[in-house]
Amino acid sequence: MAGICGVFLFAGNTVQAAEDAVQFPVTIEHALGETVIEEQPERVVTIGWGNLDVPLALGIAPVGVSKPTYGATDENGLFSWTNEAFTGLGVEEPNVFDDTDGLDFEAINNAQPDLILAVYSGISAEEYEQLSEIAPTVAYTTEAWATTWQDMTLDNAKALGKEAEAQTLVDDLEALIAEKTAEHPEIEGLTAAYCYFDTTNLGSFNVYMPKDPRASYLMDLGLELPEEIRALDDGSFFFMTISSENIDVLNNLDLIVTWGESDTLEALQADPLISQVPAVARGSVVFLSNDTSLIAASCTPTPLSIPATIDEYLEVISAAAEKVE
Repeated sequence: MAGICGVFLFAGNTVQAAEDAVQFPVTIEHALGETVIEEQPERVVTIGWGNLDVPLALGIAPVGVSKPTYGATDENGLFSWTNEAFTGLGVEEPNVFDDTDGLDFEAINNAQPDLILAVYSGISAEEYEQLSEIAPTVAYTTEAWATTWQDMTLDNAKALGKEAEAQTLVDDLEALIAEKTAEHPEIEGLTAAYCYFDTTNLGSFNVYMPKDPRASYLMDLGLELPEEIRALDDGSFFFMTISSENIDVLNNLDLIVTWGESDTLEALQADPLISQVPAVARGSVVFLSNDTSLIAASCTPTPLSIPATIDEYLEVISAAAEKVE
């Protein structure tokens, strides 16, 4: 946890001159419109996965946040790194609302926000309009769920008037990633893709595209996405569903990263088509269990989750890399 605190405290106490120079109103253009923030926000609500860690890393405690819908969380429904950041800001009981079955507009309104952050989210145009009636709302820049952790940090921070501090935070985190990956030269340059296999129906599978944070984070860690995978991206969505009859698009992968349980590899190796993929046959597959927080950190890296989990993530990737011939 020292890694989180080091980044958090540094980001919260630098670039003071730049912070003082921020002028409101701030106008932000995004995929669902244009948002004008008239003055420095004081009551911030975040929705979607990951956005809440940005104000926390910048020294701002949101007055309401969405509950993560997957991965191991603490009793209040938040990840340990998020809770520790709240505690560091003097908030022992964060206001957490459950929007698993849809946005809880009543809970969001009751938090009395003057800014709603949804940069990494999948909100619809209708939901955006409803949120905007409560408070100025910042949505994703181009596509739903297609925001890297760097852009999520910088875009959310712009709305907070802390863009300079956020750039310092991103720079520090990228330096941390470079330092940590240098400790694992065995994975540098290996090809990898983040996939999803439903073992109850292996007739198709999902591959995440470079625009998705799962895939972009793997590339941050020094892994390469082969051209066969990049060529699948038709720009329509952040992942592509591929028929297992075309499983050969995975043949040039050294590693496959996916989520699953201990018996997932057995199921893949027993399938007549998927078992032909070299990475599956030799077992160079990283399985991330649904009952851990690492699965969430790999899917939605944030300024707080990265320093908290990067060592563990690199270790499981390295273990799979040992099986590459």
